[in-house]
Amino acid sequence: MRFTWAFLMILCVFFSCDTQKKSTIDVSKISIDHKIKRFDVDFYTATKETLPNVKAAYPYLFPESFSDTISLAKIADKQELELFAETQKVYKDFSDIEKQLTSFFKHIKYYNPNFKAPDVVTIQSNIDYESRVIYADSLLLISLDVFLGKNHSFYADFPNYIKQNNTKEHLIVAVAETFINQQIPPIINRSFIAKMVHEGKKIALLDWYLPTISEAEKMGYSQEKWQWAVENEAQIWAYFMEEKILFSTETNLNKRFLEEAPFSKFYREQDNLSPGKIGVWLGWQIVKSYLKHNDVSLQELLKMDETELFNQSKYKPKK
Repeated sequence: MRFTWAFLMILCVFFSCDTQKKSTIDVSKISIDHKIKRFDVDFYTATKETLPNVKAAYPYLFPESFSDTISLAKIADKQELELFAETQKVYKDFSDIEKQLTSFFKHIKYYNPNFKAPDVVTIQSNIDYESRVIYADSLLLISLDVFLGKNHSFYADFPNYIKQNNTKEHLIVAVAETFINQQIPPIINRSFIAKMVHEGKKIALLDWYLPTISEAEKMGYSQEKWQWAVENEAQIWAYFMEEKILFSTETNLNKRFLEEAPFSKFYREQDNLSPGKIGVWLGWQIVKSYLKHNDVSLQELLKMDETELFNQSKYKPKK
């Protein structure tokens, strides 16, 4: 191989519009009712006297075991205050993110008129990357301290492929991914091609939800890694065919090609040039090929068997 370089919605009623309209739909007249609540600001600027008001406004963030003594200690903690100060440098003005969230919610409601936008609560989680976005019922919690910029000193020990997405630009993608992961049930088919297409469907959903976001940002790739994927699409596909892994059920293929990683593992000399989860990217290309050749609604797309979708995709990699 040569390298040249927070709860389920009812899926059956979720989408009804023609897939070809995803980038041209007008959501300007769609009404969305939600609030933006800055818990991070309210908490870290609280005093002993005002803390009860904060607890009353955010009871779900104060479990019984979380005493006032613990709260006041956190508010006075030097490291936490430094983290709050750095977060405020980036997000004191939250208007840009609020516009993105409103547009995102409007796109969901366009396809599902029964959708009710959650209230958005900004928090500080001491850079808990795994819990950077939490969606549950009527609440969407966003840990702003995870999105300060890939070159921020707080992320010095993070691997590059993780830091790449610790940005303000990627915040809305992380939010959308959280919704999508709750809306698409786990796949039963264990074949590699089915898993590729399944993950490709998730990225395709980002096309409907976030039509103005770049494709590289949707994948969480740097521009260099994105370009590598585009330039090597035919070689990647040839490798999968030659190694006869498309219909393999070996679980190690997940780590090699589907999961977050610094690069994909072809076991070739220049693997480090590739982006991680290249199987997800290729699955996305297969889904896009299917949509190009088939007139289906997104509802029909999501319900479709992954292997059947592949068979009808007429996918042919770009050379």
